[in-house]
Amino acid sequence: MTMSLTGRAPAPDAEYMMRDTTSHPPAYAPGYKTSVLRSPKLALISLQQSLSEVTAPQFRAEELGPLDNDLIMNYAKDGLPVGERVIVHGFVQDQLGRPVKNALVEVWQANASGRYRHKKDGYIGALDPNFGGCGRMLTDENGYYAYRTIKPGPYPWRNRVNDWRPAHIHYAISGSGWVQRLITQMYFEGDPLIATCPILRTIPDEEQIRGLVALQDTSAFVQLDSRAYRFDIVLRGQRATLFENAVNGGGAK
Repeated sequence: MTMSLTGRAPAPDAEYMMRDTTSHPPAYAPGYKTSVLRSPKLALISLQQSLSEVTAPQFRAEELGPLDNDLIMNYAKDGLPVGERVIVHGFVQDQLGRPVKNALVEVWQANASGRYRHKKDGYIGALDPNFGGCGRMLTDENGYYAYRTIKPGPYPWRNRVNDWRPAHIHYAISGSGWVQRLITQMYFEGDPLIATCPILRTIPDEEQIRGLVALQDTSAFVQLDSRAYRFDIVLRGQRATLFENAVNGGGAK
């Protein structure tokens, strides 16, 4: 006899699925030189999930500003920022295809010349007085998010002689539990620098690399204004099985 679990919601304190470490880059990757000193020297310890892992802060729409998801306007002072205007949108889901609603999506990036608004960024690229490069938004009931920005430029970095980073946008996502916390980067379809980036080359699976590349979405173009890119994000999912142990050692549910 078989029983269907389709649509069955997990308990609020249900544990999350184990991370697939084989799809993640190794902590120690000599080709990405700064990983050498930052990587752990001993094996990691696996811990049982507790409430501190399966819960996380909850956010409300009123806590965000009206322009937080508009990087074109949220730092503009005396004009519009320079560069190509783009819209980025997509869905945040878990491993089982369920929407992660009310997740906080934070983004930050370089400007069109490839320079960050940071005091330690000494790249020769020009600062844009009307572009801050930071934004945030919440996903809706379907896990959908969207923002508009200026397409970032590539920039050189001191990894090897003449290494360049592809154009990219940094992401930090906070879901329903701390174990869903994800820090990642999004790249743009067609960028020739993706193939030679030492950071991306640490990822062992080409399919995983493709998952970091936003695809051009002509259906979301804004006429005479902006191109658009689709970038979907997958977070760890909560288990919802017939027999499931409680996080803190309780009996079967």
